[in-house]
Amino acid sequence: MSKLLEASNLCAYYGATQVLFGLALEVEDGGITTLLGANGAGKTTTLRALSGMCRTSGNMRFDGKTIAGRATEDIVRLGIAHVPQGRGTFSRQTVEENLEIGAMTRRGRAAISADVERVYGYFPRLKERHRQQAGTLSGGEQQMLAVGRAMMLRPRLMLLDEPSFGLAPLVVEELFGILRTLNRSEKVSMLLVEQNAAMALDLADHAYLIETGRVVLSGSSDDIKKNDAVRRSYLGY
Repeated sequence: MSKLLEASNLCAYYGATQVLFGLALEVEDGGITTLLGANGAGKTTTLRALSGMCRTSGNMRFDGKTIAGRATEDIVRLGIAHVPQGRGTFSRQTVEENLEIGAMTRRGRAAISADVERVYGYFPRLKERHRQQAGTLSGGEQQMLAVGRAMMLRPRLMLLDEPSFGLAPLVVEELFGILRTLNRSEKVSMLLVEQNAAMALDLADHAYLIETGRVVLSGSSDDIKKNDAVRRSYLGY
């Protein structure tokens, strides 16, 4: 597979505080990569840096194009959808209005309407609640809506920040199954930040371990699973 996303010597800053220190990572076209690490390691900041949401230095390329220094909306238009931690739904808008907001950078009402139905095909519960205010949905339904809204962009790459956070195990299993289908059937590449390391490694084909803003380990998911330090610290055996 070819490289869809490449970052090298990536540093990120909030004001005068540096959070990432020379990160290097790749996401293969059609692949799923996961970022592992403790809270505060820099995983969320990595996704924000790739989305143009914080000050960065270093190199970032998407599909061969430089995205370092670009505005967030320009990065979105290239086909990168960010599903933030905490879901970020528009609570007063309906489910369907939230989905349509996800297609703001697109034109063509017929294609957008078709994609709303496509999202409902993946998430039937959203169709049942299409006129309901997003803020009244359960946590699992809001997460499904956040993923569905990202799908409306027709992205080539999805950045997913803690999609299982606060969800019941059965809902997490359902959601991860849909992510797997999206990847395999629609060839959506993914960069996944997830505290449930076991599920993340089962879904992903490649993994990076980040500590204090630096990559300390990388490799195939199968190899990372076998690493003694990862097993003890993140997999619990």
